[in-house]
Amino acid sequence: MIDQNLVRVVADAGEIAAGDRVLEVGPGTGTLTEEILARGARVIAVEIDRDLAALLRGRFEGRSEFHLIEGDALAGKHALNAELAAAIGAAAGEGAATKLVANLPYNIASPLVIEMLIAGVGLLAFTVQKEVADRLRAKAGSDDYGPLSVMAQLLARVEVLRTLPPQAFWPMPKIESALVRLKRDDRLGETAGDVGRFVHQLFAARRKTLRKALAQTGADAEAALSKLAISPQIRPEELTPEQFLDLFTATREGG
Repeated sequence: MIDQNLVRVVADAGEIAAGDRVLEVGPGTGTLTEEILARGARVIAVEIDRDLAALLRGRFEGRSEFHLIEGDALAGKHALNAELAAAIGAAAGEGAATKLVANLPYNIASPLVIEMLIAGVGLLAFTVQKEVADRLRAKAGSDDYGPLSVMAQLLARVEVLRTLPPQAFWPMPKIESALVRLKRDDRLGETAGDVGRFVHQLFAARRKTLRKALAQTGADAEAALSKLAISPQIRPEELTPEQFLDLFTATREGG
C-alpha cells in the first residue's frame, strides 16, 4: 500500500490501543508496520518472502516491540503456523488484546481469517480483493454466498468499510480491493471445526435438495428437518448461517 492516508485508515480500522498485540501477515516493506508501532502496539509480523524478511529485520532492528516470523502464516488449509498460533495463545494468557491489522496476501485470505477467528483473535481489520469481501458479507441465496460467508458470520460481525482503488497499491493489482473489519462474535466454540466440515459438505451439494444433501452426510435428514420446520425441498445455499448451525445441532442430537 503506497497511499499513506489509506495506511492510516487501515490502522484506524484496527482500533489499535497502546499495548495491543497486533498480527500483521504480509507486511512487505513495513509501511503499515511503522504506523502500527507508532500507535504503541507490539507487532508480530509474518513474512514468507526471504528478501522482504531481511529488509524488515534491517528496518526494525533493535525494536523490542517488533517480532518477525519468517514463513507461511498457514501450516495447512485449516491450521495456523505453529509459532503464530503460539503467539496468539501467549497473548491471550497475558490478557492482552490480540488483533490482525494487515494488507493480506490475497491467496491465503479466506482460510486465514477463519482460522484466526477460531484461534481467538478479537478483531481483524484487513484489505482483501473485493470478491472475498463480498463473499464474507453475502446473504443466503445470493451468488456470492458460500461456506466462507456462513463461517465468518457465525464467528464474527462482518463490516465492509470501503473499497480501495488499484492505484493505492504497488504493484498495482488488476482488481478492486476492500477494507474489511471482523469483530469476533463466536457462536461455535469448540464445535467450529465440525461445523465447518458440515457446512462444506452441504455446499458441495448446493444444487441438490436439502434432503439429498443431508443424506450424503449420513445425518437423519427427516428428523432434523421436521424438528426445525425447514422444507426438505430447498437448496443448502438458501439456509441462513443460523439455520446451518441449528441444523448441525439437530443432526448431532439425533446421533
